[in-house]
Amino acid sequence: MSETRPGTTAFPVRAGSAGEVFAVFLKLGLTSFGGPVAHLGYFREELVRRRGWLAEEAYAGLVALCQFLPGPASSQVGMAIGLMRAGPLGMAAAWLGFTLPSALVMIAFAYGVAGADAAGHGTAGWLAGLKLAAVAIVADAVLGMARNLCPDRERRTLALLAAAGAALVPGAAGQIGVILAGGLLGLLWLKPSGDTPGQVAGLPPGRLPAPVPALAAFALFVLLLVLLPLAARAGAGAGLALFDTLYRAGALVFGGGHVVLPLIESALVHPGGLTREAFLAGYGAVQAVPGPLFSFAAYVGAMMPGPPNGVAGAAIGLAAIFLPSALLVYAALPFWSRLAGQPRIRQAMAGINAAVVGLLGAAFWDPVVTSSLTSARAFALALLAYLALALWRAPAWAVVAGAALAGAALLRSS
Repeated sequence: MSETRPGTTAFPVRAGSAGEVFAVFLKLGLTSFGGPVAHLGYFREELVRRRGWLAEEAYAGLVALCQFLPGPASSQVGMAIGLMRAGPLGMAAAWLGFTLPSALVMIAFAYGVAGADAAGHGTAGWLAGLKLAAVAIVADAVLGMARNLCPDRERRTLALLAAAGAALVPGAAGQIGVILAGGLLGLLWLKPSGDTPGQVAGLPPGRLPAPVPALAAFALFVLLLVLLPLAARAGAGAGLALFDTLYRAGALVFGGGHVVLPLIESALVHPGGLTREAFLAGYGAVQAVPGPLFSFAAYVGAMMPGPPNGVAGAAIGLAAIFLPSALLVYAALPFWSRLAGQPRIRQAMAGINAAVVGLLGAAFWDPVVTSSLTSARAFALALLAYLALALWRAPAWAVVAGAALAGAALLRSS
């Protein structure tokens, strides 16, 4: 039985092993259905209440930190817990265990789509159904995020302006500009929140990265963000171009996995690249598997029309989209308790979060609605999927499976 250090309730002094961390997070990766909010509930039950790896207030602080950072919040919480439990190897083990099951399923799905198309087996019906499931899922995400992140007139205004800006200036430049403008307008216009974010309470200082390596991780994050686009433009190869696109998506996404949709779509869906049909089918399918939505990057990498694709493309996609999260968690953990208390930081983040809602709203229109709702039947099926998901709270995997089957049936009967 291990001791606990004073002030670190339910956090054992004795460190765990990377193997232990991998086993626990593999179980979570196999069973955590329902998206990021549900993942955080599974983590709390398994790691705080059942195993006592950290105190309740420490867990709340980690969740606050990872909501503050760009990237997939649930994966970042897992990385942080793995880091504190077993160091950098524990961080890698937590990420691998949680991500591997959904990544393997999405790679298999990519091979299935490509194989069915090559064999001429007529995938159009169920792919159309998966696209309609994506309509319901993104609509639910937009409305849910709007309720939580835009509770007042000022933030709703920012969200609508961001949607207009993203629609008028398509592509990565418009999306990055919208995010930066949201942060600036948040500083200038929004009032400081009265809420005090959860502090990372009870974390043993010896388990956190030292300041110098943490700052080095942040410097590497920025360096890659600047240099990768330059190298990709210089013609350094298709693999580096894919890595650059997905690294930027992982680095600039505030608000969770749904927001990768516009960033990846604008860069990779084009003549000679991914088709919109294949892109949206994969986005619908990833809702039906446990684990992080960012596993969509495995599907994207595997489905690229030319090398690197297949397993190699999937590995590049996963490494690229999750690397910014790992670097930012490692960099921010030692400094979070000071940053979280700054009113100006919270104002900027409120503006960025409102802009993210607008960005996702623009993506809901194009490509989700414009390429999916092409008939009265498609519209009716999308409404039924939304009804099941948003009003009757059916699990996402069931909505996705039902939409795929209904899409196939509607195509046969037409």
